[in-house]
Amino acid sequence: MTDAIHISASLEDYIEAIFHIVAEKQAAKPRDLAERMKVAGSSVTGALRILAEKALINYTPYDIITLTPAGKAYAEDVVHRHEVLRDFFVNVLAVDYKAADEAACGMEHSASKVILERLVQFAKFVEVRPRGGEDWVSGFRHHCEKAAQLVKMSELKPGDKGVIMAVNAQGEIAQRLVDMGMVKGTPFKVLRKAPLGDPLEIQLRGFLLALRKQEAECVSVEKKAGK
Repeated sequence: MTDAIHISASLEDYIEAIFHIVAEKQAAKPRDLAERMKVAGSSVTGALRILAEKALINYTPYDIITLTPAGKAYAEDVVHRHEVLRDFFVNVLAVDYKAADEAACGMEHSASKVILERLVQFAKFVEVRPRGGEDWVSGFRHHCEKAAQLVKMSELKPGDKGVIMAVNAQGEIAQRLVDMGMVKGTPFKVLRKAPLGDPLEIQLRGFLLALRKQEAECVSVEKKAGK
């Protein structure tokens, strides 16, 4: 972001859109912006007037829109922020491209140069780390996909089977659950569930156990297919 000029996040979206349209068509028109940003023509007109007043674009009503040198520099900075964030989400955090691109759109306006530079350096570090950055990212992707499949034990129904993956509790509740055999990797089956979910009866290691709803909500499990 330039030191002398500061514009709102909304206007940054406009100047970024102008940058991409100009790259595709050499010049932009108000209707191009309206279509790309899915906004009314009146909103586009108001934004263009402000950008022109700040000398970021060349604009007169019913004419084409081009970026001034200052506008191009500003737009390139916004695009750079967007690309760094998106690529970090995709290449390091293993987020799918569309979701990463949408998230970058919202975060690009507030990310500082220091943060962006650290993200770039971290991504490079992952790529060249001695034990293989690709394997590390692949492992992290698998970890995230696995975590997304976990549910609370309290969400299961009678007949459901699963494997305990984690106990998310502290103090007396955590100790009680561990004493009951709630440890990672232990298979179980839900036998009965009260209408309001309290208690929940399960079979675990050949024992019949009754859990209060509060306790069952603290146990993350991987549900197994079939009954």
